[in-house]
Amino acid sequence: MAEDGLSAPPAAPGGPCGASVLCCLLLACSYVGSLYVWRSDLPRDHPAVIKRRFTSVLIVSALSPVFVWTWKESTGIRPGPSLLALMGIRLEGLVPAVILPLVLTMVLFLGPLFQLALDCPWGFIDGVRVAVDPCFWALCLSDMRWLRNQVVAPLTEELVFRACMLPMLVPCAGPSAAIFTCPLFFGVAHFHHVIELLRFRQGTVSGIFLSAVFQFSYTAVFGAYTAFIFIRTGHLVGPVLCHSFCNYMGFPALSAALDHPQRLTLLSFYLLGVLLFLLLLFPMTDPLFYGSPTPVCSLAAVPGSACS
Repeated sequence: MAEDGLSAPPAAPGGPCGASVLCCLLLACSYVGSLYVWRSDLPRDHPAVIKRRFTSVLIVSALSPVFVWTWKESTGIRPGPSLLALMGIRLEGLVPAVILPLVLTMVLFLGPLFQLALDCPWGFIDGVRVAVDPCFWALCLSDMRWLRNQVVAPLTEELVFRACMLPMLVPCAGPSAAIFTCPLFFGVAHFHHVIELLRFRQGTVSGIFLSAVFQFSYTAVFGAYTAFIFIRTGHLVGPVLCHSFCNYMGFPALSAALDHPQRLTLLSFYLLGVLLFLLLLFPMTDPLFYGSPTPVCSLAAVPGSACS
């Protein structure tokens, strides 16, 4: 298997798949568990709670490459690319990796973006002025919830659940299967919100669990998308920016769109965005833009369609 940049793993109980799943489970549990090392009676959106959790997840994220190194040593796999390159931290193809995945995601959200523009009380010039105003960004950076949703959560979650887990899953499951396996760890990790909702009685028990099931489904689909971007581009920055953008936009307000005065026009943009997204999904993530084959694809014995 020299042509794939791998050496044959030693025969061990469970093989590389057992070590891959175990390391991914431990990494997911470490990330979620770090949120609860602080005892507090305050809700998760309180600034004091957010600051403490920043400390925890940043420590776990900084240590997350150790899990990848441990997996590599336990399986005997010797990848050609460096550990940082496997985790999507590299310079080759960086500019397309910053721009193209984010533009692709904005295309998918064409309907919600158009809806936002229709309902926004500001004009275009006013919006540009706000966007370039240092006071606006200073205000954002002082808001703990904004920092969590737009910076810390996208960066740490994509590092842990994509950049670290996918290199461990690809040699075992292959790139295509890894795209759909990796998000399961990500989706299950979000079930911890149920604990806090029940603890602070923020809704009925049935309502909370239905909300959790919906969130699992949504985060699993989103996780598959960013896993696809990571494998196709071989970069961490694209998934992070897409994650931050999606956190800002939230789930599309379809009910509001159906009740909107310009309903037909708005729904046309929703449909157009989805169609354009499907047409552009593979062309805009072509590995040729980012240095083909991407480092994580070099771990696959059979690259498959996700890597080409």
